[in-house]
Amino acid sequence: MKIPILDLKPAYDELRTELDAAYRRVMDSGWLLLGKELESFEAEYAASVGVAHCIGVANGLEAMQLVLMARGVGPGDEVIVPSHGYIATWLAVTHVGARPIPCEPDPLTYNLDPARLTALITPRTRAILPIHLYGQTADMEAINAIAARHGLFVLEDAAQSHGARSHGTQAGALGHAAGVSFYPSKNLGALADAGAITTNDATLADQLRHLRNYGSKVRYHNDYLGLNSRLSELQAAFLRAKLPHLAAWNARRTPLAARYLDQLAPLAAAGVITLPFVPAWAEPVWHLFVIRTARRDALQAHLGAQGIGTGIHYPIPPHLSHAYRDAGWKRGDFPLAERFADEVLSLPIGPHHTAAQIDFVCATIKDFFRA
Repeated sequence: MKIPILDLKPAYDELRTELDAAYRRVMDSGWLLLGKELESFEAEYAASVGVAHCIGVANGLEAMQLVLMARGVGPGDEVIVPSHGYIATWLAVTHVGARPIPCEPDPLTYNLDPARLTALITPRTRAILPIHLYGQTADMEAINAIAARHGLFVLEDAAQSHGARSHGTQAGALGHAAGVSFYPSKNLGALADAGAITTNDATLADQLRHLRNYGSKVRYHNDYLGLNSRLSELQAAFLRAKLPHLAAWNARRTPLAARYLDQLAPLAAAGVITLPFVPAWAEPVWHLFVIRTARRDALQAHLGAQGIGTGIHYPIPPHLSHAYRDAGWKRGDFPLAERFADEVLSLPIGPHHTAAQIDFVCATIKDFFRA
């Protein structure tokens, strides 16, 4: 049985009629940027999240960067980020000239640990930037409470959490603003790079619409030092075709995750793997199903030999990446992030995987540890 960790073709097969119609609609219109498809998607996505404003941009990294620019975050400032996660979150901070301040994760959820936040706040701290990792929201009630006490801006990295909820509120509506990625592998994925910002702040939203378009709202009248970061009409149209199916596709992931949790529970009880933990207040969307094991590399090789695709999210902590070689961090500075980088393994899960495939993955994992 061949089980890819990601296969985008079944999504196209299911929505071929809608996606082909979206393509034709854009091409027939002759309008490719900042048009009606984008306006419609922004309204529809904002409504789905439960916020007043959505601003479509080119990708998730620039979504976060633009928000920090709009808030005036820059050289000399600090932004608290998770030590465990994809480097894009850190890069958004670095690209505005500020310094990312890593915060170790909650060892159960892998998300930024609120208990460690206060000790990291200094007079230079301007914002907190938690990631909702693997499709589960960070503990935003605790993070927001700390931010409020210190007068800090909270920017969510909601790239992996389309539809996830915390205490009933959806990711993207849990902070002052959120940066969203619609990279093709996401729960709501475009057919190329794409992103957005969500917020209830009308003033911030208006400024961001300038900033994404060279700092201009009227052509050749540039009010800000902006970027060229616009969500195209074509990708907006594709996202409009997919958005009505997001909830149903997320719902398909839930029983697959439950199947993993049930069948792999004996291995977790034996202490050879660690399974995902879901707090009572969280409603995850299972963007990834991540286990941990000290024998990660050998297990990955075994699964691969049986035709099972896996992933490692993420193998190099940002503080140890070559990109940050001059920042002064070294191995041992963030031991949880380093341990997770050595142990995490993402198993196949998606709206087009089947129960039989998950059963085969579980049986293959059991065979590995039995041997």
